[in-house]
Amino acid sequence: MNCGEPNEPSCEDVLAEVWLFLDNECDQQRRAFVQRHLDGCHSCLEHFGIEEHIKALLHRKCGGEHAPAELKERLRASIRQAVLRKADVTVEHGPEGTSVEIRAKRTSAE
Repeated sequence: MNCGEPNEPSCEDVLAEVWLFLDNECDQQRRAFVQRHLDGCHSCLEHFGIEEHIKALLHRKCGGEHAPAELKERLRASIRQAVLRKADVTVEHGPEGTSVEIRAKRTSAE
């Protein structure tokens, strides 16, 4: 998938989902879409690699102790709120589970 093709989501749209992808929090269809984009876009793949290394480093350095469940849930809620503020999000609940679509909001410089 080449970036900038008509009718294709932008790199910003894909990168908005990188943490969901890394945490296995998106459905199979979105995972496949993000993977195809990463396979075809060097810039996004590079950014994804950095995020992946950060996640691995955090796991390695902070993985010995387990955070309380309440703290984990508060962090997840905070991250979700930050993503929702910066993106146009559609959540659908169906028989196969929950589907989340995230599109980065475009802002114009005035």
